[in-house]
Amino acid sequence: MYNPTKPYKKPILDLIKQTWKTPYVSIENGIVKKKFNYPEYHHADGIGTKGIYHWEARTFKNAVLDALAMNLNDLAMAGATPYALVDHIVLPKEDNKAILEIVLHLTQECKKRKIAITGGETAIHSNMEGLEISITMLGFVKGQKPNQFRPGDSLVGIASNGLHSNGFTKVREVFKKNYNPAFTKPTLVYLDCFLRLGLYEKYDVHGMQHITGGAFTKLKDLLDKSDAIIHRRHRLRPQKIFKEIYKRGVSDNEMYKTFNCGIGFVLSIAPRDAEKIIAQLNTEFKADIIGEVQKGNGKVKIESMFSQKTVKF
Repeated sequence: MYNPTKPYKKPILDLIKQTWKTPYVSIENGIVKKKFNYPEYHHADGIGTKGIYHWEARTFKNAVLDALAMNLNDLAMAGATPYALVDHIVLPKEDNKAILEIVLHLTQECKKRKIAITGGETAIHSNMEGLEISITMLGFVKGQKPNQFRPGDSLVGIASNGLHSNGFTKVREVFKKNYNPAFTKPTLVYLDCFLRLGLYEKYDVHGMQHITGGAFTKLKDLLDKSDAIIHRRHRLRPQKIFKEIYKRGVSDNEMYKTFNCGIGFVLSIAPRDAEKIIAQLNTEFKADIIGEVQKGNGKVKIESMFSQKTVKF
């Protein structure tokens, strides 16, 4: 029986208060006062149907990392530094231990990044199959600039570690009730590395795209009178799980519009900075030049890693 009094409220509050001492905000009685005066970028996202697998496997830390990554990596595209978040945790049945574990992991990850948890909600939806962790992330931007691919740019890809947190409706369609540990591997967080390297300040980066829902079709959003060309002669190969999905009958076109296929983030940068950025990124991730931007009419062309076909969007 669901207990609407939420007996875990006090331990949750004790946890999130640990995130309230940051260089960016002060919080007293729930009132947030900012210590900066910059333009802001706000974003919201969740883990989607991947939460079904996290709930079944009770991989709650990985679920938290997925929820954070889906927001932090999108903040990266705006050059934003995160400073606060509000969460909404939804479970299919009452499980106080699960809620406390989720909030504990969220608190620990936020403390690492100086992100204050300024509010949140928990809910039980008995008609759901799995867990959902939805986050609204707030960030500030010190130096605004357009996010646009430019003709003549090199495209630098940064490797994913597998499925990340998109395409799971197709995963469930393909694998039915079968489980694979790759389904609960957490999404990589790229923003932390970008901020440490001073990517926005030190290099001539023109465009940035997080490869999530819609996968490589999202590159079209950053093309203006130009085309993005991605070759197969690079080091960022699809992981085993993508090859398995392809073998089960998913087409090349569907693969590249649904999954990251081994590339979790794409940078469009001045060619003179490409090798320097790759050397820096390779200290934490695998990165490589995957293609270039040419004059065109807003198309994305990809030489498939699964066959000799070329995919076009």
